[in-house]
Amino acid sequence: METNERIQKVNTMYLLGNIFIPIFAAIVINVFGALFLGRFGAVLGTAAMMGALLWWAVIGKSVYDKGKEKTLAELDKSGFTRNHTFNGDGCTVAVDINQGKVALLFRWNPGKVYIRPASALSRVHTEDGKTGVGITEGSARVRFCFVVEQIRVNVNTFTSNQRWPMDSEHILTGISKADMMVETLVAAGAQAGK
Repeated sequence: METNERIQKVNTMYLLGNIFIPIFAAIVINVFGALFLGRFGAVLGTAAMMGALLWWAVIGKSVYDKGKEKTLAELDKSGFTRNHTFNGDGCTVAVDINQGKVALLFRWNPGKVYIRPASALSRVHTEDGKTGVGITEGSARVRFCFVVEQIRVNVNTFTSNQRWPMDSEHILTGISKADMMVETLVAAGAQAGK
């Protein structure tokens, strides 16, 4: 478990590997198939390209999710009591209220868990994403946000590719989740300050 290392939301090598290894593998399989396998090579090359797309769409995230569950289990064994855990699309935030600690696990740096005192978090708040006026007023994203070590962390509680009215169940549920996490982080921060 990482505790003192500077927070890094993105591991560049991991991100580049996720992008380029599937491309490289598909190219190698395509070239090998074209040179040595004839018609079957074209089928194999197409399958390789589909495999790369499948990696980006599904497999890469499922590998992260399995690793995340293992990492959180190790965190539990270390004495960190997860009173609240929120899994956003890019970040997992676990809160130990009694010890006043927060654990952060980022999607693009999955090998590291950063544990910080909750009192080190500042500007903890909910953003409802409201834009527009009148009948166009709405939101496509709700999140809770905070700053730790001069790094802004945004964790989505609701996202959509369309704007929803502010009184819709989707937005209200997202706001409720974000508010609950803000209250939890503030309570943990108060506990850490004792």
